[in-house]
Amino acid sequence: MGMFSFLWSWLPGWNGLPWLCLGSSPVDSLLQGLIGACGIAVLCNLMRVHLFIKCLSDPEMWSTERDRLRLPGRLVETVHLCVLMIILSLVGARVGALVVLEFSLRAVSSLLSANQGSHHSQLFLLCQYSVGCALTTSLSFLQEGAPHGTLNLLLSAGLACLLMWHTSSLVKHVCTMYELHSKQRYCGVCITLLTSWHAIPSLLSTSLKITFAVAGMASIYLINKDFLSTSEAVRFWTPLTICYTLLVIYMQEEQQQKPSEQVAFQTVFVRMGGLLILMLTVGKWLDVMHIIFSLLGEVWCLLRAGAMMEVCRKQDSFELNYSRRSRSRGQLNYSLESRRNATNQQD
Repeated sequence: MGMFSFLWSWLPGWNGLPWLCLGSSPVDSLLQGLIGACGIAVLCNLMRVHLFIKCLSDPEMWSTERDRLRLPGRLVETVHLCVLMIILSLVGARVGALVVLEFSLRAVSSLLSANQGSHHSQLFLLCQYSVGCALTTSLSFLQEGAPHGTLNLLLSAGLACLLMWHTSSLVKHVCTMYELHSKQRYCGVCITLLTSWHAIPSLLSTSLKITFAVAGMASIYLINKDFLSTSEAVRFWTPLTICYTLLVIYMQEEQQQKPSEQVAFQTVFVRMGGLLILMLTVGKWLDVMHIIFSLLGEVWCLLRAGAMMEVCRKQDSFELNYSRRSRSRGQLNYSLESRRNATNQQD
């Protein structure tokens, strides 16, 4: 009995669901999780529209990939949304903040690297779970101390569900009618997409920059508010900085390899494994539990977006090879033109 009492003293107090949720109210945590899950769904729906229209640029080459991008049944989408909502509700603000900071640093490093344009579309799909954590973290920060926090979250959840429903309807319309409507040009939605579908990545990029900028400030505040002294904060931030630096170096090396589904999952396990070891060293047992939930969330998002990731990899590889051939052809034409000019001058 003494051994069990000793082990029990290391665990957080067990009071049911509040032990799993850092939020003071389970209802608020569920609403925040729902908003985060809806944000992920909106991101995936817009990327699905962009990739589907991109495949229609060459229907014969991308016919198989286009069929894989069609939206699955409503039951599958509902189950996916509910699982994400539960996972994001269980993950506390502290671990959510760590996920946000880790992805922000990784995204900045990726965009500043030499291969910033090669896997840009894949980055939108790799950040799904981080977007959910960014939304829940920002809401935890903005709603802290609000007199009507639950009502505010309820209104936000309604707006998020409305956006998700509209983007899901857009995906269904595009997958079934876009090819016909874009030729006959009598559908306003399809005509708008025909002229502006190239701007979807720019729209997503701007939205994500704003989201992670707010979430980054909220993450720093939520992490620092638990420290009672500067020395305690230094003891936490020093190993965290070292851990994140090593993760960024690892990601830079992974970018040199050919992207694949195995590499994506391997990267997730390395990232979450690094955070898990860090929390075992300087964190709490509750943080360890939440990192395990985060690992499940990352894997769940990647499994759900597997078809889109594969299409992105094929399209990126095709565009990279095309640009290389165009560059080589341009250099060859320039060399031939230079020789022709030199011959004319000699004559």
